[in-house]
Amino acid sequence: MSETYQNYIGGQWVDAASGETFEKRNPARTSEVIGLFPRSLAVDVDDAVNAAQSAFATWSRVPAPARGDYLKMIGDLLVERKDEIAFEMTREMGKTFTETRGDVQEAIDTAYYAASETRRLFGNTVPSELPNKFNMSLRRPVGVFGIITAWNFPVAVPTWKIFPAIASGNTVVFKPSEEAPNSARLLVKVFEDAGLPAGVVNLITGAGEAGRALVDHPGIDGISFTGSTDTGASIAEAAAREHKRVSLEMGGKNPQIVMPDADLDLAVEGVLWGAFGTTGQRCTATSRLLLHVDIHDEVVERVKARAAELRLGYGNDDGIDVGPLINQKALDKVLGYIEIGQQEGAKLVMGGERAEEGALAEGYFFLPTIFADVRPGSRLALEEVFGPVLSVLKFETYEQAIEIANEVRYGLSSSIYTRDVAQAFRAMHDLEAGITYINGPTIGAEAHMPFGGVKQTGNGHREGGWEVFDFYTETKTVYVDYSGRLQKAQIDNVG
Repeated sequence: MSETYQNYIGGQWVDAASGETFEKRNPARTSEVIGLFPRSLAVDVDDAVNAAQSAFATWSRVPAPARGDYLKMIGDLLVERKDEIAFEMTREMGKTFTETRGDVQEAIDTAYYAASETRRLFGNTVPSELPNKFNMSLRRPVGVFGIITAWNFPVAVPTWKIFPAIASGNTVVFKPSEEAPNSARLLVKVFEDAGLPAGVVNLITGAGEAGRALVDHPGIDGISFTGSTDTGASIAEAAAREHKRVSLEMGGKNPQIVMPDADLDLAVEGVLWGAFGTTGQRCTATSRLLLHVDIHDEVVERVKARAAELRLGYGNDDGIDVGPLINQKALDKVLGYIEIGQQEGAKLVMGGERAEEGALAEGYFFLPTIFADVRPGSRLALEEVFGPVLSVLKFETYEQAIEIANEVRYGLSSSIYTRDVAQAFRAMHDLEAGITYINGPTIGAEAHMPFGGVKQTGNGHREGGWEVFDFYTETKTVYVDYSGRLQKAQIDNVG
């Protein structure tokens, strides 16, 4: 009998108002049911928003360093439960245990970083243009935030959003992907056990109806979303009508450029991790490998040989390198791109099919896949596959490599391998991306650094680091006039 779980609203674990649930299964072993989770609708969203609004009145007045103390306790509990949460995360969404432990570690680091930032929510003091007058600015919380996240980093990415939100004095309604409700439940249980006051963080699970109700709710002051570009555009449009602030982190089609002077051993290691880590299901995945013609054939053969050694399987087993795709829809999408690539004339170097040998037949496993002779401007070169599919493109000059790298509508991450310092510094400027790695793959964000993209990857805001606090706070300007008389500032002085 499958266990049935609940939403977390106002400090209480409760069923969806309708009593309806949905089932979540292990993508590596589809006969294994993780549990039944509430299928939340607008009424549940309304309850959660009301709880968050009630909590905001008191939470926003808690001194910021005291809010940081809660985050420190949350980080400590995550340390204690790291392996437990990682194991369950692998069961639920499929990436290997090593990767899910890293996912939890990112949350730990983010908790401690956000806790420390509660002592650095700086304002400014500025000289007045008038005598006996004092000018300053300070940060204030915004209100209630809706947090909507994807399934591929089901602990790390929610904490990128939730921790700075609550550190700043806001309250939260958290709607995780329906593909990762149990990871969200375990995370929120940590919040509860750390003593976070009721209503500060509320959890609702469900599908698109719940997410849409959250975006449209008049009690929501801001939305932070991670997911597809198309969904993000829809959220931005809806939120704009209500003047809600919105932070969007969406798709990517990230290039790794390898120049002829590069350390090829290092470049091969990088692309293997970047392309096939998390089964290619990262917005920062290395989905395009741009190779100079002089090294093209050698690098393709070396990547092929190493990729053939990767071991597929259930991520909680020892020695597994690549887990399953998340669901049948994802599998069908990847198969569709295999057909598209072949129709476009790309050369299938390896893979290109579902892995169904032995125990793999029960899961959504797909062989690591490499296409060579991919044409710039083709669909395989431009569109996000979100699977273990690497497209290889040739170039002859640095300028051509940059042109190919920048031709996509996305701009999240990018990478160049070279020993030439001048080319490395040129690439930092020339690559149209929010992130550029020099001699590293396109994946590997650090908790204390800003994360986000340009073009249709994002809308200008950043997760992580110090910049995220700009999104979760508002600047209030304060003037103190102690002159004892009316003084007119420049804007009102006409003579």
